[in-house]
Amino acid sequence: MSNTEVLLAGPGSVGGGERLSIDDALALHAGEFGRWQLRHFLLVTAAWILEAMHTMVMIFADREPAMSCPAGDGRCGDRCAGAAAGWQWDQGSGSSTVAEWGLVCGESYKVGLVHALYFASAMIGAGVFGHLSDSSLGRKGSLFVVCSLNAIFGLFTALSPNYWVYVALRILTGFSAGSICLCSFILATEPVGPSYRGVVGMSTCYFFSGGIAILAGIAAMFQSSWRLLYVVTSMPSLAFMLTVMPFVSESPRWYLVRRRAEDAMHVVRDIASTNGKSIPDGITLKIDDEDDINKKTEESSSSILDVFWSRTTRGRLVLSVLISFLCSVVYYGLSLNVVNLKINLYISVAVNSLAEMPAFLLTTMLLQHLGRKPLAIGSPALSGVFCTSASLITGVGAMRAVRMACGVVGIFGMAATYNLLVVYTAELFPTTGGEDGMWGGRNLRNGRDIQPIGCIHSRVVPYDGAYRGDGMYVTSFQDGCHTSTHGSVTWGADAICSVWHVGYHRWATRVLPPRDYA
Repeated sequence: MSNTEVLLAGPGSVGGGERLSIDDALALHAGEFGRWQLRHFLLVTAAWILEAMHTMVMIFADREPAMSCPAGDGRCGDRCAGAAAGWQWDQGSGSSTVAEWGLVCGESYKVGLVHALYFASAMIGAGVFGHLSDSSLGRKGSLFVVCSLNAIFGLFTALSPNYWVYVALRILTGFSAGSICLCSFILATEPVGPSYRGVVGMSTCYFFSGGIAILAGIAAMFQSSWRLLYVVTSMPSLAFMLTVMPFVSESPRWYLVRRRAEDAMHVVRDIASTNGKSIPDGITLKIDDEDDINKKTEESSSSILDVFWSRTTRGRLVLSVLISFLCSVVYYGLSLNVVNLKINLYISVAVNSLAEMPAFLLTTMLLQHLGRKPLAIGSPALSGVFCTSASLITGVGAMRAVRMACGVVGIFGMAATYNLLVVYTAELFPTTGGEDGMWGGRNLRNGRDIQPIGCIHSRVVPYDGAYRGDGMYVTSFQDGCHTSTHGSVTWGADAICSVWHVGYHRWATRVLPPRDYA
């Protein structure tokens, strides 16, 4: 009997053997989370560090370094004229793209523009590679391709002769980098048993935050050359592709969907052997919840449009996009605006990234006890409360420290929400359309696109008669939350977005069946 016949045969038709789903085979025989899954998880999820580097390198490469007047105070002309007026960059003109191409004053919008285009490209690339991961390339193949492209585009970015070539290369980098976490998450969690999948999935975000902290340390050592910084942050992608990917296994679920039952069973037997277990003779694998040949044939040739045909998955997609949009407005607004805080850039980025980790730990601990939905409502509500409190606190000295503490709790709550959405979105979509759905839920986050422009605005637009960049997270949220048309809004926007987030979750409980949204 051929592999396809084995896969499509009815229950008990293969020599009287038992047919099990991947989850049942892991739970009953191979082990849900043993040595094999731990090794696989660490190898695959290390790719999140790569996306953190390729994405957040913009904070350091596109920063505005300090300027000084060698002739003495008051003896140089307009700062916007730069060297022509006697000003010079303290760390040299090659320290950042801003210094090299004069992206200040009237040209400062170009900094936010390249960041916004990067995220827009990441959104599109996630859709493309998400579908390829579900179809022809597979999870492992897609991850290999995006890491290769990241290394190539990152290295070429370091050779950019002018601003517009730099923009083009950052767009290409975003197209591939935006898919790393998506492909990595699916590949890392699908071989894990159902009892551990939620906890394991939420543990992936540690690598992204850790990658940001590592990036801050690297950037501190290469402050004088943004080009060298791009080279150094691109090399890990090349190393990952050559040294890690050969030891990574393809997902057995993808093998089944592609009618490669023998390959799927080989992976499951390898899992069992490494975990010190064995698969009894006569066991065969089946796709989850499939009872007829027609359904198997239809799902094995699924496309991205399948997510829209079903009323259930269509509703989930719309809700995921709306919730993720609001979450992005807050998270990336707080994260990218660190360049406007009057403290050491490298230390603040490292501290902020490390401050997210307790949120991941707390969410993971509470996940099994409270469930997905209560946490998805409570974490943005926590962020909203403290962001609202920060917007009402004025003064300096001790009150400034209180405002900053509220900001840390605000990003703490939103980081927890982001972490939860990664697992939540993946579980709401079927295997054959999982990455297509996650593209909408996790990567179709247009809020990321407007935040870079907002962070640039916050440098120059006064609010309430004073600049609020001196320790406050000031961002331009009016486009994302449809609030005031005034140039900048502060913490209140975080609160509004968080409250809307809660509202959409409550709406979802009425739109989707409780068993699908619990």
